[in-house]
Formats: sequence, structure tokens, C-alpha cells
Amino acid sequence: MTRSTRERIVDEALRLFAERGYAATSVAEIEAASGLSPGAGGLYRHFKSKYDVLAAAINEHAARTREQIAVSLAEVEAAESLPLETRLAILCKVGLAKVKEERELTRVFFRDLSQFPELVQAVREGLLQPMYDAITTWFRVQPEFAGVDQDWPAVGAVLGGAVVHYWMFLDTVDEPPGQVDRDRFVQSWVRLALGMLSETRETSPVTSA
Repeated sequence: MTRSTRERIVDEALRLFAERGYAATSVAEIEAASGLSPGAGGLYRHFKSKYDVLAAAINEHAARTREQIAVSLAEVEAAESLPLETRLAILCKVGLAKVKEERELTRVFFRDLSQFPELVQAVREGLLQPMYDAITTWFRVQPEFAGVDQDWPAVGAVLGGAVVHYWMFLDTVDEPPGQVDRDRFVQSWVRLALGMLSETRETSPVTSA
């Protein structure tokens, strides 16, 4: 699908911010990368400032995240017939893919957003918290844990944090932590989750058919 000029500006600006830093990226460079005449002011036909481009990128990524979460949770019921281990592996892989998708925004978040507290809040409320909330919801709706009194937000923080750390380490040093490839990480993540939840599974109420 052909991107609109506005979409090109947002995408290319975020890429440049991630590569060079927000302050080091000029409006003219964003225009050139977007296929516009550098320095001609084409960016200002769509945005008031470079800051507005960054804010738009965050808002659009947040909106896309909400849509992705809604789709993923809608697919939960269809996957209930699969073994729990398989469902956990799918959850981990989806999480890894999402963190990888947000690598550019993550770089900008840690390097540049401290100067914009309102944008830090937008990322926290629009992307980070919804992703952790989605993990919490995922566990709560699994049939094995129906009606179980468990601290699901804490479980989500531990398991979700492991996924985030894996990709942040890979992105920072250009190799996975402990040189553990993706498949091995997923397998160990599933074992960790099962170990954390083994007592919960043993004490969960039996539901009648």
C-alpha cells in the first residue's frame, strides 16, 4: 500500500530520531527522507513543528497497539483447545514481535523523551501499560486459571519484563543476552511461566462441563 505524504513524514522522522537522536535531526533531513524538497517547508503543510511529528508518531503507534491488542484478545477463545504450553509460546512470540516492531520508538523513548514529560506519559499510557494489561487479561481468561485468585499484574510484569529485556539487550549490543537465540528463549520463557503458575494450576477449581 502506498503511504501518504503524512505517513512518510512520520515514519521517516521516527527512523531518523532513532538513528541520530531527536535534537540532531533537522526538519530538512526529515523532508529529504520523506521524498520532499529539503528546506522547502513541505513538512509544515502537515505538521506545525518537528515536535508535532514526534507526538504524532507516538499517538499513531499507541492507536495501532490498541488495535493489535483487541485482535489478539479476540483470538484467545479460538486457541483455547491448544495445550497451555503452546498458548504460552504463542504469547511469548507475539510479545517479542511487538517489542521488535517498536524498536525505533523504544530508542527514542530512552534517549530523547526525558525532555518531554508529556510524551513519556503518552508512551506509558498508550503503549507500555496497555501491553502489560493485555498480558494480565490473557492469563485471567485462560480456562486453567478461571476464578483463580492470583496476582496477575505481577505475573505479567515478570514475564512481560523478560520479553522486553530480551529485545532491548539485543538492540543495544547486537546480540541476544547470553547468546541465547529466540527459540531457546521462548522455550525457557514457557518453562518459567509454567513454574511460576504450577501451584496455581494445582489449586485451581475444577469446572464442570
